[in-house]
Amino acid sequence: MTASAPAPRILVFAGSARQGSFNKRLARLAAGRLEALGGQPTFVDLGDYPMPLYHGDLEAEQGLPDNALALRRLLAEHDGLLIASPEYNGFITPLLKNTIDWLTRPHQGESGLKLFQGKYAAVVSASPGGLGGIRSLALVRQLLGNIGVTVLPDQLAVAKAGEAFDDGQLASDAQREKLDAICQRLIETLARLGT
Repeated sequence: MTASAPAPRILVFAGSARQGSFNKRLARLAAGRLEALGGQPTFVDLGDYPMPLYHGDLEAEQGLPDNALALRRLLAEHDGLLIASPEYNGFITPLLKNTIDWLTRPHQGESGLKLFQGKYAAVVSASPGGLGGIRSLALVRQLLGNIGVTVLPDQLAVAKAGEAFDDGQLASDAQREKLDAICQRLIETLARLGT
């Protein structure tokens, strides 16, 4: 990143609205690390952007929900994404899927996919289970790839999440280093591409 180039803007969120969500905690932590490493993160809580379950008839009658339009505007202002994906029964959450479904809908003659195409993302997860939500990461990668997002190969799955955080940080040195490496790579990739 050159001194004259602006720091990459990265939209950060978790696929959970739950107040005590481990993934929301991980997303907030990642946003802090992105900022410390030279990025410009914006953390959003999807709980602040409630939307109905996607329904084609509802879209035809009422258009996109106001919160979908607000998130579209935010997404358009950012160069990349960092998503913390919880795992529900081995899959991504309905909240994450529904959010992306609404954001990829066409609006005022513009494809919703255009917002995502050419963007880069990093994915992380946390779970009380022993696998750390790793199964959801494969699925969120597939979903993002389907809509034109390039997902960086590095990822972090934090297992036994109830014990993994200490005073707002990851307790494990290895996990802290891995998160920093992911954040650094996302920043450097976005800066290099000038997105």
